[in-house]
Amino acid sequence: MLWFKTFHILFVMAWMAGVFYLPRILVHYVEGRNAKEDTRRLVVMAEKLFRFSNVMAVLAIVLGLVLWLYYQITGGWMHAKFGLVLGLIAYQFQTYRYIAQMKRDEALRTSLYFRIYNEAALILVVPILILVVLKPF
Repeated sequence: MLWFKTFHILFVMAWMAGVFYLPRILVHYVEGRNAKEDTRRLVVMAEKLFRFSNVMAVLAIVLGLVLWLYYQITGGWMHAKFGLVLGLIAYQFQTYRYIAQMKRDEALRTSLYFRIYNEAALILVVPILILVVLKPF
């Protein structure tokens, strides 16, 4: 089971790379578009990173469920963690919607919005980490 745990952590790390970098691409896209620069490469980068991030998310979630079922982990902290992970999934879905708008060359929100949006993922990730390590309840 330690191999499952190892790969779960690896896939979570890879998923989080996408979660944290995709909004940065959106920031550069908005700023580049406003400056009338060619932003096509950013669209391609976002699409590829999003696909990679989704695969890593699915693998992380599947392995997380396997670990949960194998160890029969219970407790309020696990329910809270599940809720926060659902929040991360919703965050990923919203990021997909922004990338779809980017592909259609539609106007997006401001670069400041995406800078704040980028930090919002921490509001989900930090409590997950605290719950997993400390198991406070």
